[in-house]
Amino acid sequence: MQTDLSDPKRGESADRNGLKPAERTLIMPEYPDPDSKNVLAPGCERCPALADAREHISWGNGSLDAELVVVGEAPGAGTPEADRWKGGNWTGMAYTARHSGRKIRELFGDLDFDNDDLYYTNAVKCFPEGGDGSNREPTSEERTNCRPYLETEIEEIEPRAVIATGKHATTSLLATEGKSIDGFLDSILEPVALGGLGTTLVPVLHPSYQAVWLSRLDYTYEGYLDAIAETLAGVE
Repeated sequence: MQTDLSDPKRGESADRNGLKPAERTLIMPEYPDPDSKNVLAPGCERCPALADAREHISWGNGSLDAELVVVGEAPGAGTPEADRWKGGNWTGMAYTARHSGRKIRELFGDLDFDNDDLYYTNAVKCFPEGGDGSNREPTSEERTNCRPYLETEIEEIEPRAVIATGKHATTSLLATEGKSIDGFLDSILEPVALGGLGTTLVPVLHPSYQAVWLSRLDYTYEGYLDAIAETLAGVE
C-alpha cells in the first residue's frame, strides 16, 4: 500500500469535523428506508439449501444513484429479538445487523458520505446456514448463482467505486473479471479496475474483524479513515 501504516502520528489527525479521536462523539447510523430495498427476483430458488435456510432474501438497499456500492459476503443468522437491527436474514435488507451493519454504516458516515451516496448489498443474498445454526462460507456454486444479481445492481447504479468488505466479497467481485486473490490483507485499499462492470473495486476490512485487524496493521481508526478517503479520492 502507498499509505504508511507505521506512522503513529496518523492516529492524531482530526476527523472530518475537525475533532481528534478523543473528542469525537459517535453518531448512530441511520436505519435504511425499507422502500429503498431493491428486489430483483422475489422468491429466488436457485440455491435449494439457501432457500431452505433463509427467513428472507437480503436484498440491496440504498440509492440507485449511489456513488459507492458497499458489498458484503452474505447475511448472517441475525438477531431476531433485536428491536430494529435484526440483520438481513430477518429484515430483507443487506447490512442491517446490529453489529456489522451498524459498524459499516457508521464508518461511511464518519467519512462524510450520506445515504444518497451509498448502496449496500451482498455477494450472496441468502443466509448460508452452517451445522450449528451460524454462518458457513457460501459455496462456489452459490456465489456463481447469485453473481448475476450483484452484476445487475452494479450495472444499474454505475458507481464510482465498489467497496468489498472482507476477503469473500473481494473474491466474488474479482471473479467477475476472472481474477483471484492470493493474500487478502495485501489487497486492502489497492484499487482494481472492473472493466466489465465499468467501475473500480476497493477492498476494505470486514466490519466484524475491523477492530482486530486495525491494530495488527498499525492503523488507528482515524488513520484508517484517512487511508480510505485518500484511496477513494484517487478513484475516478
